[in-house]
Amino acid sequence: MNVAKSGYRVFSANSTPACTELSKKITERLGVELGKSVVYQESNRETRVEIKESVRGQTIFIIQTIPRDVNTAIMELLIMAYALKTSCAKNIIGVIPYFPYSKQCKMRKRGSIVYKLFNNLQCKLGLTHIITMDLHQKEIQGFFTFPVDNLRASPFLVQYIQKKIPDYRNAIIVAKSPSAAKRAQSFAERLRLGLAVMHGEAQCSESDMADGRHSPPCVRNTIGHPGLELPLMMAKEKPPITVVGDVGGRIAIIVDDIIDDVEDFVATAEILKERGAYKIYIMATHGLLSADAPRLIEESAIDEVVVTNTVPHEVQKLQCPKIKTVDVSMILAEAIRRIHNGESMAYLFRNITVDD
Repeated sequence: MNVAKSGYRVFSANSTPACTELSKKITERLGVELGKSVVYQESNRETRVEIKESVRGQTIFIIQTIPRDVNTAIMELLIMAYALKTSCAKNIIGVIPYFPYSKQCKMRKRGSIVYKLFNNLQCKLGLTHIITMDLHQKEIQGFFTFPVDNLRASPFLVQYIQKKIPDYRNAIIVAKSPSAAKRAQSFAERLRLGLAVMHGEAQCSESDMADGRHSPPCVRNTIGHPGLELPLMMAKEKPPITVVGDVGGRIAIIVDDIIDDVEDFVATAEILKERGAYKIYIMATHGLLSADAPRLIEESAIDEVVVTNTVPHEVQKLQCPKIKTVDVSMILAEAIRRIHNGESMAYLFRNITVDD
């Protein structure tokens, strides 16, 4: 396709080799060239973006993957969007496969909803549409004042299970917590497999209980209204970790949307091994794999960790051969093509229900 006549441009908001790989795969599938731009950090760590071609009246797609330096990646995206806006681009659409700060989407005590702040910045600086994948909570699309297409990676992960896991019919889908049960149920129903759910938390040793770390906070004697007697809420107490479901002699496949700090996954794998699972796989859309995650996975009972290329993780793969990658550039490229041509996006969401 002739880039000059295509009516749109595709730019990469990050110039590092690991982050431009996905952009190149998408543009190759679309048959267009990657837009000419320069993104770099000055000596004082300020981000500078230079657009090297005319974008006047064009629809622009900015592809931004999120490496370990999340805040730098956000500034690259925002500065590029603003540069394109001031260069008279017609529409600016962000292709952000992994949306940063998506876990900070709930109000905490004396905190803020950081995700809402990030969304407001994108709106102010010129973005008019977002393409993303597997938001941590799909309801947070309500924070946006423009359209959001929340694509799904589950068809690619389900296909991997069917083609790459021998004897997957003897597997069971595992949710590592009750909150992840809905996602696990979706996988189980599509693969016609059973479902198991982990419940509870690891119990502390006696030494941990005796050193004061679990002591209740000091309570001041406060005097309220003499006629006001509010009922006291009973404190929550989680039981020891239990597995709801039979995993004995089965392949255990743990599914989640994000795998970052892997301590919980490692602990879950140990319990599943104790319950008789003979192989353990982890399937996740976004493989952040921060800190010592590769080493912990390599030393654990986990047999394989499968993630998509929404986040660069080539360094982690070199450190841990158990990490495998599934390419999702196909669906991102198709979403770009359909949006530009004004076609329906329903094809990309076929057989996906509201509960998925």
